Amino acid sequence: MKWWIAALLTGAGLAVGGAIRRRNQSGQFHDRVIVITGGSRGLGLALAREFGRRGARLALIARDPDELRRARNDLQGRGIRVSTWTCDLRTAEPIRQTIAAIAAQERKIDGVVNNAGTMLVAPLDLMDDADFSAAMDLHFWAPYHLVKAALPHLRRSGLARVVNIASIGGRVAVPHMAPYAASKFALVGFSDALRSELAAENIRVITVSPGLMRTGSHINACFKGDIAKEFAWFATSAALPLGSVSAERAARRIVSAAHAGRPELTVGCAAKSLRIFQAMFPRSMARAIAAINRFLPGVPPFASRDAQSGSASRSGRLPAWLTWLADRAIPRFNEQPQTPG
Repeated sequence: MKWWIAALLTGAGLAVGGAIRRRNQSGQFHDRVIVITGGSRGLGLALAREFGRRGARLALIARDPDELRRARNDLQGRGIRVSTWTCDLRTAEPIRQTIAAIAAQERKIDGVVNNAGTMLVAPLDLMDDADFSAAMDLHFWAPYHLVKAALPHLRRSGLARVVNIASIGGRVAVPHMAPYAASKFALVGFSDALRSELAAENIRVITVSPGLMRTGSHINACFKGDIAKEFAWFATSAALPLGSVSAERAARRIVSAAHAGRPELTVGCAAKSLRIFQAMFPRSMARAIAAINRFLPGVPPFASRDAQSGSASRSGRLPAWLTWLADRAIPRFNEQPQTPG
């Protein structure tokens, strides 16, 4: 029975250690103003909760006012100070105006988190110029314009942080997600360039490369081609317990990295493994990814080039238990079915 005693003592020690760690973290961002794009749902909302738990004042930017209202109610119910801002991040001028308005209201900006994103899943033959432009607008140009607008305020902060949420898809290209991968690669390059140029001004830039996360966002990804099969492989991958991480855990790691000013963070064991194998065995990785691509759905006859949301792409033949872990995150992270566009 001694092993039971050891297990209980170990569990108690971990629980106490976790409580002490959370208490020590609670004031890390006290009274710091953190701007989060895409903060109304998914990982953005998880990050807002975690920054808020550590004392930050939040300014959330998103397109949907109803989503922002629900996110604000959620955060205020947790005792977190938050303001919400409706803004279309796909063009520069609204970004500049929104950052100016936030700075005027909050009197400062201490950090920005470029988190807003979109995912389109389809074979390359069904991707068009507009798909690549849309991905670049949101994943590269929006962070570029937001950082440029926020820099004068960040330079006056004593704890300035720029957190760019890229993706493992910005390190290792993923088949059937070419626009997403290309735009995330661009964000990684921009983020790395920013880090070196802003280091002398004590502005820390953190490049985050998460793997698959259970945020519930699979219902708002978009799909073309054989949409039922495309949704099936994507949603199932996002629900794998060993291949994906919970949004809460990802948020804790990202906010801790932001506080420490770490230059890079890769979230998830699977994502870390992919980066290592890509660096050490690039030829083998290329062959492995090409092999995986052969198992993904092809282009069906007379396939439509119109994208459908994940909520409209699920087939009744996909067993619910395969996506259960991802599906249960939908209400927890304010993911509501959206219309592509």
